[in-house]
Amino acid sequence: IKIGSSLADVCNVTSIRAAVLIQRWYRQYVARTEMRRRYTWHIFQSIEYSGEQAQIKLYNFLGYLMDNFTPSSNERNLISHIFRENDICRDAEWERYFCYKKIEVPEIYSGPHLTFPLTVEQAVGLVEAFRNKKQLHSRYALQLLLETWKLLRMLPNINRISTCHSKEITICGDLHGQLEDLLLIFYKNGMPSLEKPYVFNGDFVDRGKDSIEILLILFAFLLVYPSDVYLNRGNHEDHIVNLRYGFTKEVLTKYKMHGKRILKLLQKIFSWLPLATVIDQKVLVLHGGISDSTDLNLLARLDRHNVSLRRRETRAQHRRPWTRTWTRMSGEPTGSSSVEPPSLSPNLSGPATKWLLNVEQQTNLSTEDLLPVIPVFHQILDLLWSDPMAQEGCVPNEVRGGGCYWGPDITEDFLNKHNLQLIIRSHECKQDGYEFCHNRKVLTLFSASNYYDVGSNRGAYVKLGPDLVPYVVQYQASSMIRELTVRQSVGRTERSALKVLREQLFAHKSDLICAFKKFDSENTGVVSLNDWASAVESVMHLDLPWRMLRCQLVTRKTSEGMIDYYDWFNELAIIGPNSDVRTRCYSESLLETLYRHRSTLETIFRIVDTDNSGFITMEDFRQTWKLLSVYLKMEITDEAISDLAVTIDSNQDGSIDIDEFMEAFRLTDKKSRLERGRSMFMGTATDLTKLEGDPNI
Repeated sequence: IKIGSSLADVCNVTSIRAAVLIQRWYRQYVARTEMRRRYTWHIFQSIEYSGEQAQIKLYNFLGYLMDNFTPSSNERNLISHIFRENDICRDAEWERYFCYKKIEVPEIYSGPHLTFPLTVEQAVGLVEAFRNKKQLHSRYALQLLLETWKLLRMLPNINRISTCHSKEITICGDLHGQLEDLLLIFYKNGMPSLEKPYVFNGDFVDRGKDSIEILLILFAFLLVYPSDVYLNRGNHEDHIVNLRYGFTKEVLTKYKMHGKRILKLLQKIFSWLPLATVIDQKVLVLHGGISDSTDLNLLARLDRHNVSLRRRETRAQHRRPWTRTWTRMSGEPTGSSSVEPPSLSPNLSGPATKWLLNVEQQTNLSTEDLLPVIPVFHQILDLLWSDPMAQEGCVPNEVRGGGCYWGPDITEDFLNKHNLQLIIRSHECKQDGYEFCHNRKVLTLFSASNYYDVGSNRGAYVKLGPDLVPYVVQYQASSMIRELTVRQSVGRTERSALKVLREQLFAHKSDLICAFKKFDSENTGVVSLNDWASAVESVMHLDLPWRMLRCQLVTRKTSEGMIDYYDWFNELAIIGPNSDVRTRCYSESLLETLYRHRSTLETIFRIVDTDNSGFITMEDFRQTWKLLSVYLKMEITDEAISDLAVTIDSNQDGSIDIDEFMEAFRLTDKKSRLERGRSMFMGTATDLTKLEGDPNI
């Protein structure tokens, strides 16, 4: 400021400087907030994909058992039903099995009543009933599902529709059991009608709590408007995936009396869902994606409901011959052979348990090479599981464990080959609900908002008119998010992600300590930040920015800036399984292994629970643990299994309650009790603030 400057000039310069300081602070604030959003997102997505990879591995393991145990063995009988090997009766016989006519509707039932053929008013009434938390009676549910199954059997593999009969077509991505999102879409865009056609692009179920309601609504509108409502199959429209991600449990909880028949009918419906939709011969809508071998002509001709995972030929077998390498447990030597291991007994307690397929040593085959595919199933697997990538080429999707990553060159070749101009796919959660890639020739669409937690992402749907230019509509379906600031929303999501991550870290405690000791040669109990980050990544394989996350995960350091890794595990504040289980003969490493694979464990339990009762017998319990021991490549003694069975069967009725067993192995994060209260309470921001001050929380 020059001498003699006026007061106005001084004030003006001061204001400019203040504005610059505010602007600088705001930019730093936005940058920090965005950084937190990104690594939070990365945590959720990495752990989600890790779970999907485990599911694919379990799929392969069960198929391997089906191939290598005799048809009369107990182990094969335990799992054969999931591969539909006994589903050989004709459709007419299945229709008699699914008959609803003997199911009576009590007079006290206050939910919707359906008559068939279904009317528009009834479909709309169904939406309103579910909005008001009412449940459709099992008689009407079975009848609606049966009519849907009959209709789907008449549809082609690839639906072909046109915009010439309407102004625009609405396309929705993954809903994942989040009814609130579907209701908001209908509120903003209108319900399906002759003037308002819809394409729903798979993954209607799992993870959310209202999957069956979403299915019943979509199927109702499909029956009313068969030429204006189109449903594509997603990778979660699969009965084995449903065992892991919650849909099976939801149906059995809501329909205790007839849940088994409903699930069986849904299994058949899922197998008959069309694979893709083509709009105006120019826009392809499918759930996952494509690969360098995707052929729409082949997909249009195959018998989609009859493609079985039981054909265990691998993708690698189409490229080159290979041999299997087997590893014997208990320190026995490794050998290679092109035939099955010797003495493969149908009894898992015999010598056969010593033989395990060593996936890592199968002539360097990737996870994708090991997937049970034939050319036809390979096509469907890629269609349901694949993701786009920025690089050119087509490579196995090692992150998910199924499908592939395909690049912009594959997109270009595919579009040219089939004379298309755009691919609309779903399958991946995006923070904005959508994302263009490959020179805007691939559009990812995700319609489940708040997917990982409240405020984690928006949902979106697309409106496509005759010009075939996609118009994206975004939304966020939680009433709570509107009462939270951006900072509160990011903080809430971040805390939720870190809670999940701390559980994962605790479940790998023994492996992490071994990794730390490699850097701590003098056994001091401390490591540097760099060594801590390297060790954690070497065990977790989540590709996370561990150095950045250190401030969130490690709050106490030594005076030299080193990390005390024993003290760190205490700081994670994780409570293990209940004391009854913990005081038995299990070692800490075995307990951690069970924590780590508890989702797989529950999936195996529900597979063994063939009648979907929620209980399994003591003998099935023992066989389950033998299956699990082979899958985990670890020894679990008969004595340990018996002790665990006695512990879980507290009422001594000779059966094991699956839910009680999983509760025994539930992890609890002390730091997240308030967060669990938030998600259960789902109150307003003001109410939640009051909770924080409650000394009893």
